[in-house]
Amino acid sequence: MNKAELARRPQAQHALWHWATPQAQALLATGDLAAILRFYRTVHSMNQTELGALLGYDKTTVSAMELGKRSPKDTTSRRHVAECLRIPPHILGVTDPADTDHRAMLQFGQSTVRLAEIARQSGHASEAVAELWPLVARLEARVEDGHAERDVLHLLARARVGLGVALGNVLPEERLPTAARWTAKSLTIARYFDDPTFTSHVLRMHGNELRKARLTGAAVDRLQQAVSLAPDDTARAAALPLLARAAGALRHGPLFDAAVRETDRLLEHAEHTSLFNPYALHEIRLRGLIATGRSQAAIQLVDNAPDATGTGAQWRVIADITGARVRLIGKDRAGASEALTAALGEAVRQRLPHQLQRIIRAASDQLPDVRATATAALERMRQEMAA
Repeated sequence: MNKAELARRPQAQHALWHWATPQAQALLATGDLAAILRFYRTVHSMNQTELGALLGYDKTTVSAMELGKRSPKDTTSRRHVAECLRIPPHILGVTDPADTDHRAMLQFGQSTVRLAEIARQSGHASEAVAELWPLVARLEARVEDGHAERDVLHLLARARVGLGVALGNVLPEERLPTAARWTAKSLTIARYFDDPTFTSHVLRMHGNELRKARLTGAAVDRLQQAVSLAPDDTARAAALPLLARAAGALRHGPLFDAAVRETDRLLEHAEHTSLFNPYALHEIRLRGLIATGRSQAAIQLVDNAPDATGTGAQWRVIADITGARVRLIGKDRAGASEALTAALGEAVRQRLPHQLQRIIRAASDQLPDVRATATAALERMRQEMAA
């Protein structure tokens, strides 16, 4: 295609959103070229002459094609039309090696996202980042080139969220806004799809990264949106614990209490997950009580932690640190030292700099040996990341 033809084409960013809409997807599924041409002209505000210039046909031919009176019969012509409209060739009945590659890429990408999430939850967030980074780069390049079908955009949004969350595990606190920026990149796509379940998922993951980056007001806003959009109890159960954590960080006692009450109610019948389970919610409750000025209530609860069986390794680190904070408030230095030492070893093994920074703050001047060990471990980790 020459420069003049390229200049006539709508920009990739403009084209991709229209093909990603549910209306367009239903239309493409019919393979009706006449309807596809009319749709393309409408969304890009083109007349038949302009569309003809893009396709290399005159206005009369375009009119006949839109009326279904004429259609390119040979494979070369159909492939040419598909390329100009930036739709997969199989939509117009053309078997193309690139289309096979497209399906293989989607299957590979979906598998990568799933395995990366398993790796992250198993304490291998660095491996998750290593898997997701090249996938995101490949998908973004495809979208930039104008080849952005709905399933590609959906996969890109999931991969960006996964990458942001994994980065949120492995980056030190001063770099956590980077993780939030990656999760934010998925919001536009999610909202455009008009899928409440997926949008709620993206909002809650983004909200949690905002909280970790200490943008707590924005975090609470996103997480409240996630809860309001959640279409069922399973989605609400995924969002409410994160809202409780953010409300606690914001020191908003009434909102924290409301989120915890609703979460407790859902525990009885919603499926338990790595986040939505009694052990994780016990840690959230302790942290929120401290943040909202109710340390004595936290001290009374600290020894009543539920069984941690089946809980992710990272959650045990988080809970040990929070429990240590409560024990120090209650003057139990021995118990706090034991909990922080266990958390420190696991944080080093899993390469969790953010948790090392929490350990340093929790130990403060009361446990100088633990603080010194954690500080040295954090410095080694920073040097390795900079290498």
